[in-house]
Amino acid sequence: MVELQGPSEDDFLTSESPGRTREKGRDKNAKQLTWVLLLKAHRAAGCLTSIAPALASLGAAVRRRVTSGRTDTDNDIDNETGGGRDKENPTAEEQLQYLRATSLGVKGIFEWVYSRWVLFRVEYLAPPLQFLANVCTVLFLIQSLDRLILCLGCFWIRYKKIKHVPKEGALDLESGEKGFFPMVLVQIPMCNEREVYQQSIAAVCNLDWPKSKLLIQVLDDSDDPNYALVNRRRSSKMAARGYVKDYEFVTIFDADFQPMPDFLKRTVPHFKDNEELGLVQARWSFVNKDENLLTRLQNINLSFHFEVEQQVNSVFINFFGFNGTAGVWRIKALEDAGGWLERTTVEDMDIAVRAHLHGWKFIFLNNVECQCELPESYEAYRKQQHRWHSGPMQLFRLCLPDIIRAKISIWKKFNMIFLFFLLRKLILPFYSFTLFCIILPMTMFVPETELPEWVVCYIPATMSFLNILPAPKSFPFIVPYLLFENTMSVTKFTAMVSGLFQLGSAYEWVVTKKSGRSSEGNLVSLLEKEPKHQRGVSGPNLEEMKEEIGQRDEKASRKKKHNRIYTKELALAFLLLTASARSLLSAQGIHFYFLLFQGISFLLVGLDLIGEQVE
Repeated sequence: MVELQGPSEDDFLTSESPGRTREKGRDKNAKQLTWVLLLKAHRAAGCLTSIAPALASLGAAVRRRVTSGRTDTDNDIDNETGGGRDKENPTAEEQLQYLRATSLGVKGIFEWVYSRWVLFRVEYLAPPLQFLANVCTVLFLIQSLDRLILCLGCFWIRYKKIKHVPKEGALDLESGEKGFFPMVLVQIPMCNEREVYQQSIAAVCNLDWPKSKLLIQVLDDSDDPNYALVNRRRSSKMAARGYVKDYEFVTIFDADFQPMPDFLKRTVPHFKDNEELGLVQARWSFVNKDENLLTRLQNINLSFHFEVEQQVNSVFINFFGFNGTAGVWRIKALEDAGGWLERTTVEDMDIAVRAHLHGWKFIFLNNVECQCELPESYEAYRKQQHRWHSGPMQLFRLCLPDIIRAKISIWKKFNMIFLFFLLRKLILPFYSFTLFCIILPMTMFVPETELPEWVVCYIPATMSFLNILPAPKSFPFIVPYLLFENTMSVTKFTAMVSGLFQLGSAYEWVVTKKSGRSSEGNLVSLLEKEPKHQRGVSGPNLEEMKEEIGQRDEKASRKKKHNRIYTKELALAFLLLTASARSLLSAQGIHFYFLLFQGISFLLVGLDLIGEQVE
C-alpha cells in the first residue's frame, strides 16, 4: 500500500526554535495537531482496506494446506532447510517450471497410450491383417489369370474366325419354304411391367416363322389387376391356344426384349442333326447403353460377359450359364433336367447346370443379337445385382452333391465347381470387397501391414483394360469403371454371403425396373412395316399400343423423383476418405490417389448421384 509522505510527529513537535513569539507558537502547534490527526486517519483507513485481502489470502492458504496435508511444522522444517521462501507467491521462473512439468506429465500419458496402441497393433492386428491381405492377393492373382486366359481364348477365336454354323440345308433363307421349320413355342414372362411389355409382344408377333408352326404365350405373374387385364387382352388377340405337346423347341423373351424378325431363322437351324444340343443362346444388345454413366458402365461389364466369357466357354467346353432370355431350348433337354424349379432366384442358371450334368451341350451365337434395356437407376441395378449374386450361392449349396455324383469327366466337375461357381461367383466379390474396401484403407492405420503398388494400381488397371476391350468406344470410362466395380463389390459381397448362408435377403425377388424408353420408336418402325397377317391369325394392335405408350409417358413426366441414401456406401466413403488423408500425411502417392477417388466414388453412389433418380 502506498502511504502519504510527510513530516513525522516528532518533527512537528521539535521544529520550533526558542526565539519565536508565543502567537506563532500557538499557530504552529495547531498546524502540527492537524497533520497528526490526518496522518492517524490515513493509517486507520489503510488498515481497514487491507483486512479484506488479508482474509482472502488466509482462506486460500488454509485451503491449500488442507488439500496438501501440510502443517506449520512442515513449513518450519522447510524454513530450516532453506525452503522457507514464500510458496504462495512463486516467481515467474518457478511458474514456468511448474507448467513444463505438468505438460511433460500429460505428454507422458499420451506417449504411454500411443506405445500401447503400437504394441497392440504390432502383436494382434498386423499379423492377421497381413495374412488376409496375402490370401486376397493370391486370390486376386488367380482370378486375374483366369480372366487373362479367357481373353486369350477370345483372341484365338477371332484370329481363327471360329463360329458356330448350322448344318447345310437346315434353312433356305431366300425362299423360306425349304429347310428346317420345327414347331416353336415362344414364351414372354412378365410381372407388373407395364412400361415395356408392348414392345416385346409387338416384336415377337413380327417373327419371320411359319405361323402354323409358331405359338406365342404371355406368362403373366402380375399381382396388379390393371396389368393382368391388359396382358390377358393382348394374349387373346395373339390367339394363345394353350400348351401343345407337339412343340419341339421353346424360346423365351423377357418383357423388355425385342428380337429381330429373323431371330428364329438364325438360331433354330443349329439344332438340326445335332441331337446333343440343348440350348442356343443369343447375345444381348442395349437400346439405352448411352443414356447415362450407369448404363455405359453396365454395357462394359455385359459386353465382356457375352463376347469373352460366354463365347469362350461355348467354343471350348460347350457349357455356360443360361442368361434367362433370348435363348432357344430343346424341350426334351428341359424335361430331362427336371423342368423349371423355384428353389433359387436364378431358375435359368439352375436348369442350365442340371441339363449340363445330364450331358446336354450349349452354344452361344455372338453374331445374333436381341435388343433389351439396361436399368437406368442405381436402385434398380443394385437389386438386380443382388439377385444375380445371391442366387448362384444358393444354387451352389444345392447342386454340389449332384455335381460330385454326376457321371461327367473330372475336368467338367473341376470347371463347374472351381471356375464356374467358386472363382467367378464367390471369390471375385469376396476379394474385391475385402482387399480394396477394407484391407487397403486399414493399412493406412496399421502401417505394419503392406500392400504393394502393383496390387493397388498396376494389376487392377490391366484387368480393367482387358474388360473394356469388347467395348472399345468405352475407353474414356476406364477409370470410372474400375472405381464403380469396386463400389458395387459391397452389394455383390453382401448378396453372396446372404445366398451362401441363407440369410434374410437371400430369396428376395424384385422385378428390375425398366423405363421403356425405346418402346415408342420401335413401335413406330414396326407400324410402318407391319406385315399382313395370315387369315385366321390375330395380331397385336400397334396403333393402340402406341397410344397407350404416349399416355404412359405423359403420366411419367409428372411423377416426382428423389434420391435415396445408402448408409453402407457412405460409411465406406468416410473410411476411405479418412484413410486417404492419413496416406497423404505419410506421403504414399499411389495409395493416396486410389483411396481418394475410391472414396469419392462411394460418396457419389451413397448419395444416389449416379444414374436416374427413382420415382
